[in-house]
Amino acid sequence: MADQTKHPARSRRAFLKGGVSTGLGMAAAAALAAPAVATGTDEPIRWRLVTSWPRNLAGPGVTAQRICDRVRLMSGGRLDITLYGAGELVPALGVLDAVSSGTAEMGHSASFFWQGKMPASVFFTAFPFGLLPGEHVSWIEQGGGQELWDRLYEPFGVKPVMAGNTGVQMGGWFRKEIASVEDLKGLRIRMPGLGGAAMARLGAVPTTTAPGEIYQALSSGLLDAAEFLGPWSDRAMGFQQVASHYYAPGFHEPNGTGEALFNLEALNRLPEDLRAILLEACKAENGRALAESDWENAGALAVLQQQDGVSVRLYPADVLAALRRETRVVLDDLASRDEMSRVIRDSARAAQERLAPWNRVALSAFLAARDQDL
Repeated sequence: MADQTKHPARSRRAFLKGGVSTGLGMAAAAALAAPAVATGTDEPIRWRLVTSWPRNLAGPGVTAQRICDRVRLMSGGRLDITLYGAGELVPALGVLDAVSSGTAEMGHSASFFWQGKMPASVFFTAFPFGLLPGEHVSWIEQGGGQELWDRLYEPFGVKPVMAGNTGVQMGGWFRKEIASVEDLKGLRIRMPGLGGAAMARLGAVPTTTAPGEIYQALSSGLLDAAEFLGPWSDRAMGFQQVASHYYAPGFHEPNGTGEALFNLEALNRLPEDLRAILLEACKAENGRALAESDWENAGALAVLQQQDGVSVRLYPADVLAALRRETRVVLDDLASRDEMSRVIRDSARAAQERLAPWNRVALSAFLAARDQDL
């Protein structure tokens, strides 16, 4: 499971002295941040980026490296970021702590890994039966989501931003068929976040196994089932070799936002143009990664079915209905834990209520009409 230890409290003043709050806009950040100190040399600024992914893993691992490469190119080599894969410098689930402490200036991970420290962090990756990728971006950029994300991470001295997206997820790999809710009882499944909590209410035993450890756990029988991302990344991890039932839909993660984490003090020490380059590189990766994931997932799904003999199944209707019911309970329980969790839950729910009617008219009806002959 993810680390459940609470992070030591830190004062707002300690983090803002000589820097800026995560809630301020970039214009204010540029005005308040300490000026860069001229060194009289052409030596690049060197940063370390730690990730929760195996190096160059299809999907998020590729995204993390591409951000490093893009920043190096856009800055003319003035900012050189070295990537460390999961376990190379810090454990896969130690990325937030490493960035907070300054062990690394930057991280790439997924927010639901920090649920033990910040229950509401899960909303910034995905929540069950929640926002699709485009809807999630709308919430973050237009609906106040970024400001809430900043406020949530501020006590850790960390600035979070969207940095890649693996798109709509699959429901997971199962060693045995799921025919009814009864089949979930006692099921040992790798499913972090709120989806795992909903599964637990139906008798399953969810875990937050680090990505690089999933294959071995599934292969050895320590896990009966596991979800990760979509066909592209999942096939690269080899899950089709140890489980033959591949379920949809990914009710638990209809979105796959990756997050970049910046140590606030390190970010504020950078010249204004390098800060802008970092943020724009991450923003550019959102569109690039989502396009790549959709394209590669489509191709990998065909290979899994036609060459690997994988059976793609839909969760039974009664299972989805039960999960939908339990998700409402899980979300209400999370919102009752602290004020920040309630505010973030309400904000994400309001975004969904605003966007869903439009998407039913604009997207659902169109897809139903378009795909009849495909």
